[in-house]
Amino acid sequence: MRMYDLIAKKRNGGILEDLEIRWMIDCYVKGEAPDYQMAAMLMAIYLKGMTDKETAVLTDAVAHSGDMVDLSPIKGVKVDKHSTGGVGDKTTLVVAPIAAACGVKVAKMSGRGLGHTGGTVDKLESIPGFRTTLTQEEFFEVVNTTGLSVIGQSGNLAPADKKLYALRDVTATVDSIPLIAASIMSKKLAAGNDCILLDVKTGSGAFMKTLEDSITLAEKMVAIGEHAGKNTMAMITNMDIPLGNLIGNSLEVIEAVETLNGNGPKDLTEVCLNLAAGMLFLAGKGSLEECRKQAERTIEDKSALSCLAAMVKAQGGDSSVIENPALFVRASFEKEVKSVKGGYITAMNTEQCGIASSLLGAGRLTKESPIDYTAGIALKKKVGEPVEPGDTLAVLYTSRQELFKASEEMFIQAVTVDQIRPEPEPLVYARVTKEGIIHLIK
Repeated sequence: MRMYDLIAKKRNGGILEDLEIRWMIDCYVKGEAPDYQMAAMLMAIYLKGMTDKETAVLTDAVAHSGDMVDLSPIKGVKVDKHSTGGVGDKTTLVVAPIAAACGVKVAKMSGRGLGHTGGTVDKLESIPGFRTTLTQEEFFEVVNTTGLSVIGQSGNLAPADKKLYALRDVTATVDSIPLIAASIMSKKLAAGNDCILLDVKTGSGAFMKTLEDSITLAEKMVAIGEHAGKNTMAMITNMDIPLGNLIGNSLEVIEAVETLNGNGPKDLTEVCLNLAAGMLFLAGKGSLEECRKQAERTIEDKSALSCLAAMVKAQGGDSSVIENPALFVRASFEKEVKSVKGGYITAMNTEQCGIASSLLGAGRLTKESPIDYTAGIALKKKVGEPVEPGDTLAVLYTSRQELFKASEEMFIQAVTVDQIRPEPEPLVYARVTKEGIIHLIK
């Protein structure tokens, strides 16, 4: 078998055999296939695509290129939730405790933020003392005791994906749906959960900008999960507007706590209840309607909030900030951003809002950049709301006053004010299962 022949086969629109795909990934990880040949293969895949079966086999080969986590020491059904990334997306901090309060185990490995999107690990590390690095035994113990644990990605999970992504990044092959699906799902399969709920974002703040592309990606990932024997479902959710009102690390933890207390923004609460119901449904807790009611009860009786506080305490964090978010350290400086004209907010470029938050210190410019956990943005007006000249659109927070100028300029660019009130957009567009696509308007 030669890489040359496989490249030519895919270039000509052929379908790669299972053995050919597994051999190719094995050779690449071992260094026997050079970057220039794999780059040619990636471009061939980008141009010619892959069948669902090819994509599933590629994903499985990448997943098995390193450690496969065995979660059998954790009792009960384990459900993972993955988001394709967004601005203000603190849903894990809400839905994981809800699922745990309903008796579903959530053993989750999450990533850090880079660029305009935030990372769950960074948000949790804004809690004083919270540890996102645990031994495997500690990880299992926290899940068995509290029902959930969220840690940073560790070990040698899917090393082929790291090599492939670095190559895709410099060969203009990042935005290939089969390659995106394989990259995401290889890590999900390696993480060892029984069920996988995918939150596929769509819109200006998402990786997938159009609903059509988002649904296509969701279909590919659901097919991969089901092919691997995992109960898998995807929700297509709106990222054309930042989710909730707070953007930034400790700010988003505060808003997650408010949501678990029943006082969260309507959009965040609605999306979280949909996602939580999906997790419970996959775990066999009843119909989606029944699961939604279970999720709502955990907010009403504060049991989900208790699960979050228990996890924080078990991982060395100061749970008093969960019980009283006012104890979080606040930013040294704040600045109001005013509207210069009246009308209605008709659009908010979500990616630019995320960049504006990063410019305040809430995100990283490089993987090594330090984070200001207190930095971020509090939105005071969102799409569809009326504004008058001089109204406060947002409040910026940072520990470095000199960062306000660039952030304010970016945020002002992100907000469009016009005279015609826009129609409200759905929060959840569709649900994708192995049976097909169900379009929703919520």
